[in-house]
Amino acid sequence: MSVTLDVAAGDARLRVAPGIGGAVVSLRWRGIDVLRPTPEAALSERNVRACASFPLVPYSNRIRDAQLHFGGQTYALARNFGDHPNAIHGVGWQRPWRVALHTNDTLVLALEHDAQAQADRLAWPWPFRARQAFRLFARDDGACVVQATLALENAGAAPFPFGLGWHPYFPKRADTRLQCAAASVWMNDPTGLPVSCEAIPAPWRFDRTRGVQDLVVDNVFNGWNGPAQLEQPSEGLRASLDADRACGRLVVYAPAGRDFVALEPVTHETDAFNRAAAGAAGTGMRVLPPGGGFSCTMRLTVAALA
Repeated sequence: MSVTLDVAAGDARLRVAPGIGGAVVSLRWRGIDVLRPTPEAALSERNVRACASFPLVPYSNRIRDAQLHFGGQTYALARNFGDHPNAIHGVGWQRPWRVALHTNDTLVLALEHDAQAQADRLAWPWPFRARQAFRLFARDDGACVVQATLALENAGAAPFPFGLGWHPYFPKRADTRLQCAAASVWMNDPTGLPVSCEAIPAPWRFDRTRGVQDLVVDNVFNGWNGPAQLEQPSEGLRASLDADRACGRLVVYAPAGRDFVALEPVTHETDAFNRAAAGAAGTGMRVLPPGGGFSCTMRLTVAALA
């Protein structure tokens, strides 16, 4: 079984597996699972996809046909998601992270990608350094704040496109309710790539709090202004998710017949780099110059449901 590390504050305890993609194994508050807990078998099998959350670095979601167009060149990427035709979610979730700092309430992880070996270049063509910091804060009212920061630094001599995000999974119980406001949503093709940006259809609108039991979705919502609030009445808790302004998109993933809903704060739209190369505007793509750095922060506040 992979080594896990705990950080805690007040009534909350966060467990992380640095060697399994720097993934969160569990977040419990007053003994209740706030995030989907990771099965023991998944830890033994190093199955990051079954974990409670994992980092998205240096990009989120899909890159069409595992071909990245940037700066007038085309870079072949590894198809890193089984037989899926697209590359997905970057490098960080499939690499072990090194522990840089561990205290009672703080954990800092580091990842270095040198892009020297062929397999590493196919994972991501440019070298970088990444850091992932978790800090827990207890409030006087008994609530707890989990703060997660992702930082990326260009360790090479050439600029590269990038994006950051997180992939937390929440339990979808019989009475789970969601409130989440956004401006529009991207409709996808069968492989999950964006086709058209449209008004949010009624089944996907959560401007007002309502249940998620019949929700089936895997789409990018633009104009997310945070927070997204997930209520668990049977457990007596509310989880409020927000992030820096850079994370103006939220991917909502709730597949049919599954017992979770993922709420993913991200900095860019799906396939942003290729779409920007083709002339699309407003994709959220950023470019990191040599020696440059960028970071963003996600906060998850867990409190009693009044």
